[in-house]
Amino acid sequence: MSKHEQDLQKVVDQAIAQQKVPHVKFKKIDPESVDLARLTSQSKETRQERWGKGLTFLAIVVIAILIVAIIGFVGVHGLATFVNNKVNIFHFLFTSSWNPSAGKDHVGAAAMLVTSFAVTLLAALLATPFAIAIALFMTEYESGKQTRLLQSVMELLVGIPSVVYGFLGLTVIVPVIRTIFGGTGFGILAATLILFIMVLPTITSLTVDAFKVVPKDLRQSSAALGATRWQTIYHVVLRAARPRILTAIIFGMARAFGEALAVQMVIGNAVLMPYNLVSPAATLTSQLTSQMGNTVMGTLPNNALWSLALLLLIMSLVFNFLVRLIGKKR
Repeated sequence: MSKHEQDLQKVVDQAIAQQKVPHVKFKKIDPESVDLARLTSQSKETRQERWGKGLTFLAIVVIAILIVAIIGFVGVHGLATFVNNKVNIFHFLFTSSWNPSAGKDHVGAAAMLVTSFAVTLLAALLATPFAIAIALFMTEYESGKQTRLLQSVMELLVGIPSVVYGFLGLTVIVPVIRTIFGGTGFGILAATLILFIMVLPTITSLTVDAFKVVPKDLRQSSAALGATRWQTIYHVVLRAARPRILTAIIFGMARAFGEALAVQMVIGNAVLMPYNLVSPAATLTSQLTSQMGNTVMGTLPNNALWSLALLLLIMSLVFNFLVRLIGKKR
């Protein structure tokens, strides 16, 4: 190495040490025209990196403030029922008399809680076998055009607005139930069937991902031992993917529990403790969407609805906690 190159090497090393970003291209620098000030100043890449880091940090701060503001707003208004209106929290959770306009003795959400959990669990129980079967077909038996077609169908179902599902339920499912079982046709059964269709794509997509991450070595080892494809699926693939499948089911349940408009259109919106699947009932979300516009801010009926919203928020946090808990046990 010549003396000029050695001098240039020292200058470049000094510039890199001060700048702390290795963007200097040593081979393209002319030893006769070294600009130390230019080398030690911030490069375009360094400025872009700092801008990018700053923007992402700003986005995180804004989202964090937004989340805290939403939780705080819902929490303050939801707790007003118990703090300002002196409604007993146990009375709120375990009684089913719901008519807040008549006084604090008629603020019981038990009927809506039971109905919400009923439609959620039934929809998940109905959708899970179909989702697993479709996911197995897409990952274990077919991998060509049919898989892509099914994937497109799932994406289409996810993108359909809730009001369309509700309208289909109102014009097709409710009359069919009315014809078969009598009554009005509105109730938990109609809501369950609608939620089944709505959560099926969610559970299916996540279950497909669960099967795809099962190592091929496990399948090949099972086949090498003489197992059939179904034996490999039943004893190896399903067991290896079980935690992720549970996560998919919980995501589907979270979607079902929080669905409002479609459920409101087919469940009947009667705040009564359900005694069968074909009697009108009401969920937390259906009561919120149907009554929020009919109350005055700050009154007991309005605060009671905010308490229902707080319950929904708490349940969402519980579902997220379950997903994280299962994820840690993988």
